[in-house]
Amino acid sequence: MLAIAALVPDTALLVPGAAGRAVVLEATREAALAAAREVVAAGPDQIVVVAPGPHERTLPAPARPSLIAAGIADAGHGWPPAEAAAPTTSPQPTTSLPPATPAAPTTSLPPGVAASTVLLLLAAAGWAGPVTVLEVGAGESGAQVLRERGAALAAGAARLALVASGSLSARNGPSAPLPADERAAELDASILADLGAADPAARDRLGSVPADLAGDLAVTAWAPLQVVLGAAGTAEGLAGGVRHTSAPFGVTYAVAVWRPSGPAVASAAGRP
Repeated sequence: MLAIAALVPDTALLVPGAAGRAVVLEATREAALAAAREVVAAGPDQIVVVAPGPHERTLPAPARPSLIAAGIADAGHGWPPAEAAAPTTSPQPTTSLPPATPAAPTTSLPPGVAASTVLLLLAAAGWAGPVTVLEVGAGESGAQVLRERGAALAAGAARLALVASGSLSARNGPSAPLPADERAAELDASILADLGAADPAARDRLGSVPADLAGDLAVTAWAPLQVVLGAAGTAEGLAGGVRHTSAPFGVTYAVAVWRPSGPAVASAAGRP
């Protein structure tokens, strides 16, 4: 059962000290940290980080975060990774993720920068339990395959938390890392509205965003959101919405939280 899902930006600049002495993304960082704390407070049995990556792969816990690929020393920032601790309670049921491709050689590599940023974020929010990382390559799997993976996750875990990592368009105005595209503002506004609504119609619209359009506009959240949509399934009640938006570097960052509502969720939330 999906207990909670969150979307946070995939930039390593969320991590304090990642930009050296420069002060950047303070409001975005605080919003992402608040969302991560909400995920922790939901008391999930399992957390799965769904992040963009060069290839699709699953990294079982413990996945050690590293920002080296972004040119940031692992000892040079303000969010140390969580230390593995012995369990203090009986282990909770977890989900076995469906096989991902490619398998063998890439699974020994550390998580990518996007996934590592979320692992550090969760540690800063107080999560000391295991986290599974699912990296999804842009365009590698179609929307239906990604949604099926999300549905399988939600069906297998008692209380599942998904933390999706990704950004909206990176083609907003002259400060963007890619040439400006007039379609970017319209698509971002549509995605943000549907993230805020979270009802079945809004989720259908999110799921119908074409992969090629998302690729053209460098929407890195597209594939992770497909997994979240699959996990959300046909649930009628989803509470939450968009907590923060900004586009300081021509890239639209969003922080959003979805929480299913209803009798089953209320009963689970009242457990010890």
